[in-house]
Amino acid sequence: MAQRPTRNSAGGPRIPASQTNPANCPTASAAEFIPHTTSLALLREAVNNCRGCPIYCNATQGVFGEGPKGATVMFVGEQPGDQEDRAGKPFVGPAGKMLNDAMAQAGIPRDDVYVTNAVKHFKWEPRGTRRLHSKPSAREVAACRPWLETEVNIVKPELIVCLGATAAQSLLGPSFRITRQRGEMITDTKWAAAVTATYHPSAIVRVPDEAGRRRAYGEFVDDLKKVARAMKMLVKGKTAAAPARPAAAARETRDVHPTLFGNDHATPHRGRHA
Repeated sequence: MAQRPTRNSAGGPRIPASQTNPANCPTASAAEFIPHTTSLALLREAVNNCRGCPIYCNATQGVFGEGPKGATVMFVGEQPGDQEDRAGKPFVGPAGKMLNDAMAQAGIPRDDVYVTNAVKHFKWEPRGTRRLHSKPSAREVAACRPWLETEVNIVKPELIVCLGATAAQSLLGPSFRITRQRGEMITDTKWAAAVTATYHPSAIVRVPDEAGRRRAYGEFVDDLKKVARAMKMLVKGKTAAAPARPAAAARETRDVHPTLFGNDHATPHRGRHA
């Protein structure tokens, strides 16, 4: 196994989240580090230079989103994990494998969607030789939001799927609750014509009992099947829309969205899934 790098994305020593402070981990607005470009490749390189919050001192590298420009659907998670931090790619660890499996069962080609995170660096605390996930604060999520806004503005998804509470609250506000609002289609946001939320696959991975994990995974797949149906409707709508009437086409698409998930407001059997 290759030895893990000991330097952070700024070139200094990696510092556990609880040990960062303004002296050893200075920050500035994330907006200062975002180049004026519509190139996702250039932005992927630039994220490594970001000092928008102290998490850059924890991480090996920044992890930008992946997928096609112009994807109809964008999936937004919380932050990279240990394996994503090492690989520099989103959703390549156990949660990513579960997401891929669920997408395959739901009929969503992974290559057709854009996947990213609300936070671009891995926040962690040491436990022996392991690096364990540490939830980013609301301030850290807000500090990283200019990167997510840039991705959304470039990709221009019709539908955004938030994976877990952190992503959902970043886009839909702090009062949003996965346990109450999972599967709802929200149409009055600045982000896209429609935004919805479901479980984060890492939360399902952590469910301790097998029966509970199977049930949560089944609910997750059911949610993604509805996303798949919505995706087909949106792609069909894009194809049929007249280029000379973009505003009207957008309004027609919005009228469709509230029915995409039907009335499925089922709540999970465990509140910790968010």
